[in-house]
Amino acid sequence: MPEIVLDGLVKKYSGGIRASDGLSLTVHDGEYLCLLGPTGAGKTTALRMICGLTKPDAGRVLFDGEDVTTKPTGARRATMLSQGYALFPNMDVYHNVVFAPTIRHWKEEDTKQLARSMIDMVHMGKKVRSYPHELSGGQQQRTALARALASDSKVLLLDEPLRALDARLRIELRKELKSMVKEMGLTSVHVTHDQEEAMELADRIAIIRSGKIIQVGTPQEIFQDPATPFVANFLGRSNIFAGKLVSTDGTASVIELANGIRVRARPCDLEPGDDAVIAVKVGFTVPELIGAAPDVQDAHLPDTLPEGYFHGKVERVLYEGSTITIETTVPGLGLVSSQRSSRRYEYYRPGSEVMITWQPEKASVFRLPAGGLVQEMRLD
Repeated sequence: MPEIVLDGLVKKYSGGIRASDGLSLTVHDGEYLCLLGPTGAGKTTALRMICGLTKPDAGRVLFDGEDVTTKPTGARRATMLSQGYALFPNMDVYHNVVFAPTIRHWKEEDTKQLARSMIDMVHMGKKVRSYPHELSGGQQQRTALARALASDSKVLLLDEPLRALDARLRIELRKELKSMVKEMGLTSVHVTHDQEEAMELADRIAIIRSGKIIQVGTPQEIFQDPATPFVANFLGRSNIFAGKLVSTDGTASVIELANGIRVRARPCDLEPGDDAVIAVKVGFTVPELIGAAPDVQDAHLPDTLPEGYFHGKVERVLYEGSTITIETTVPGLGLVSSQRSSRRYEYYRPGSEVMITWQPEKASVFRLPAGGLVQEMRLD
């Protein structure tokens, strides 16, 4: 299957908007890569340039080293599944799915077998003779997904393919989608703004912002070692604090916040006195990164706490199924969020006193961005 290389792609629209601003990225042969970023980051424009539907103003698109920047879509053997479905209104589900094999004159037996497999995969067997206008939005999306997988393309480009589905079906299809794509040996780029979806599906995640790739890595790499405060906060919630680096060695860094409180984080390459930002995860796929000790049975908390521990008061407890998020006001730190197992839901009540702490190695350290922290954390 092709390796895809995007080399310095630039795409400008009216009003000076740069949907791609020197975008560079390599998608390996047979890889399932998720392109993750906020709305307006340039995700769909990147897909359209890979597919040949949008021509870049500068830069190149290469498939296996061949420059395909000016080649038409049909010559690239790349299929894009967009949010708009684009089903043929005069064809039922079956004939929409087998459209590509039919025009390529596949054997009838092979076509039927492929159609059966794809239609079953997206749970559309009972609607096989229905037309698009007879289907719900989710059913149309599933049909479009089956048609894309049956297209005999070598590159599959997916633009929010599961967005229209209900939550339960979306979770089911995540597992089946990647399994099918891997079985077919496709090189795939999947655009999403859903962090959980990207974490579950991707071999690697590419974080895109303002038309540029700012970090690429496995889900674990990006979650545990974010490249910027924006990435730390975007891929799972983080507590963000700004201050100055006091010291750093092989075990930890010490950062003094504006109010004089000192906190510990992982070692860094900043110099003492440098403006710094730390980001502490509150849980996503990795639990218990920030600990909160509840006042079970109104147990008294000590007035003096060990270094790295802070008193706090629970403001809100948000039930989220398997987990709960506890929002706690900590003097000197402000509102701090932590995530725990929902089995301890009854331990935490608004007004409860708690102790907050974290392991230094779980707190990332960054140089304060030139534009300031507020600008860095913006999603637009």
